Amino acid sequence: MPQSVSQHPGEWSATSPAAASAREAAPSELPGVSPGPLEPTSAFDVCHVGLVLRTVLGVQGLLALGTALVARDAMQWGLLMANGTVVTMCSALSWLLAVCAGKRLWPRLPEPAQWAALMGLGAVAALLGFALLNLTSDEPAAWWRRASVAASGASGAAVLLAWLKHRARIRQPADALAQLVELQSRIRPHFLFNTLNSAIALVQIDPARAEGVLEDLAELFRVALADSSASVTLAEEVELAKRYLAIEEIRFGPRLRVTWQLDPAAGRARLPPLLLQPLVENAVRHGVEPNDDGGDLSVTTQRRGAEVEIRISNSVGAPACTPGHGLALRNVRQRLHLMHDVAARFDIDATDTRFNLRIILPL
Repeated sequence: MPQSVSQHPGEWSATSPAAASAREAAPSELPGVSPGPLEPTSAFDVCHVGLVLRTVLGVQGLLALGTALVARDAMQWGLLMANGTVVTMCSALSWLLAVCAGKRLWPRLPEPAQWAALMGLGAVAALLGFALLNLTSDEPAAWWRRASVAASGASGAAVLLAWLKHRARIRQPADALAQLVELQSRIRPHFLFNTLNSAIALVQIDPARAEGVLEDLAELFRVALADSSASVTLAEEVELAKRYLAIEEIRFGPRLRVTWQLDPAAGRARLPPLLLQPLVENAVRHGVEPNDDGGDLSVTTQRRGAEVEIRISNSVGAPACTPGHGLALRNVRQRLHLMHDVAARFDIDATDTRFNLRIILPL
């Protein structure tokens, strides 16, 4: 390999001080950066365990307070809670299931039609729960009781819809910040400069390999400039990380030792785009680049029932030439939370000799 391709690690910088200070700035401090439009489906994306749990606990809390106001004693309160739970649990879960199933349909409706449709859905869900409660009764319920239940269901649906829309609005600045940091971490001028220099050096001695480097770089930029709101499969993310590491192997040669242990059954899990690439880039910057002997990096994926586990582990030696700010790790944690809520987990286990990351995703 020519000397122009493999340089001393101190000459290679993954980012500049100006870029680092720009990443630390808030979106309002960066010229020309403003929050993007609200994702139409975000308000209706209730297909998360955490959101369902919060909704159920909120509804049950209101039921407990309401029945406590009318109950004469603890025994009557317990009876009212038991009967009310049948109605509220059935109606709340039915409503959430219907909203989740039609999360791409509701945004197509005008705003008044959204409220009317989902409030009507709440009334129907409440009546279904009330009918379930009265299955053991021989006497039909009075019309005014059914009307009261339907009105309660519609009112509850309106409250839930207002909360979902408010939640989507307040989540927008955090989402915009995550996308901004992600965009700034995608295209590093020094990485582009180093990659092009490597390709130029390979053109004369190994044209096929130079072509492969440029193809890998083109694929990285294609994904980097794609719609950041979309999700991708784990298999696609692994393929992109392989392309990135293939470019870095031109630069580091035998100093970069990569091990892959991939479970094909885990490849269907969905995650935000360009999630793995910053993590393996961090491993190269802090575990390989500052050490004369290089370092090793391992990426493992495994399906565990209804979950997928991703492990990224790298050796730790000398301090990195450019100290890290932890932005990539915070960005990954935030984007996972925005997409999967409490269903995703992100753990770090750092020792003196190794840095280990573990990500849990729903399948």
